[in-house]
Amino acid sequence: MAKIALITGITGQDGSYLADLLIEKGYHVHGIVRRSSSMNRARIDHLQRHEHGADQRLWLHYGDLADSVSLVKLLYQLQPDEIYNLAAQSHVRVSFDIPEYTADIVGVGAGRILEAIIESGIGKKVRFYQASSSEMFGKVQAVPQTETTPFYPRSPYACAKLMAHWLTINYRESYNLYACSGILFNHESPRRGESFVTRKITIAAARIKAGRQKDLYLGNLDSKRDWGYAKEYVEGMWRMLQQEQPGDYVLATNETHTIRDFLDAAFSRLNLDWHDHVKFDERLLRPAEVDLLIGDYAKAKRELGWEPQTRMQALAELMVDADRAALSGTS
Repeated sequence: MAKIALITGITGQDGSYLADLLIEKGYHVHGIVRRSSSMNRARIDHLQRHEHGADQRLWLHYGDLADSVSLVKLLYQLQPDEIYNLAAQSHVRVSFDIPEYTADIVGVGAGRILEAIIESGIGKKVRFYQASSSEMFGKVQAVPQTETTPFYPRSPYACAKLMAHWLTINYRESYNLYACSGILFNHESPRRGESFVTRKITIAAARIKAGRQKDLYLGNLDSKRDWGYAKEYVEGMWRMLQQEQPGDYVLATNETHTIRDFLDAAFSRLNLDWHDHVKFDERLLRPAEVDLLIGDYAKAKRELGWEPQTRMQALAELMVDADRAALSGTS
């Protein structure tokens, strides 16, 4: 009998790749989507197109991490084997503008779904994955960062993620839940939201090459990040829930690069010099910056058999290629 998985945030980058993976593995996949006047489901359109009748593998349900009752009802109805909590207000800079909403959805929202697991009576059978974030390390206390590095969050988003992270540990220890947190460092792809810096860069490079854009406005170019490929990282999420005992794991590449490095990789793919096009905009700076992130994935490699395959240069190039193809209508 097919396993049942529930994904919050299924229409996002990670949720869509995870849905691809689980359907390939024979799961019945259910996703929670918020009701809105616009259908923001482009990342999973390819999965819905042929979903009919006996072969159906994907079901979508209206719900929200702000609504406890809907979560309890849905978990009781579905009786899922695995839950992946990927939903979030996930933009760090925006979290300074809407801190209360970010805390409610990211932090308290995780608490609501953990409590829904208890209230629906599925705590003994379900396995829960919480999407934690490298942003929790913030003003880093050690280099590289591991599962035991102290946290020092530097944004409302990071503070909310830290709350969700500790709630996951607390429910694991208090109720003997199988609950894991994946501390994922930056992971990108052609499905990354267009407001995130890597995708802003690759789209701009493609548009500039096509003569449709002249300049790209960015903030801090010196911050250092550990960038991997999202499609590979969702495999790590799944592997966490297949272990005998639950645990928390860093997924990263153990390499760090500046925004300037990513600009070099993306623009040089199209034989462009980013210095001719990138302009500084102080409005894009964060009130508190995270200067350096680099993760050590040794535990994930040892216990999960997981390690990254795609490094920054190749990642930037595949993103540029995808955005250029989309712009020309050949994707």
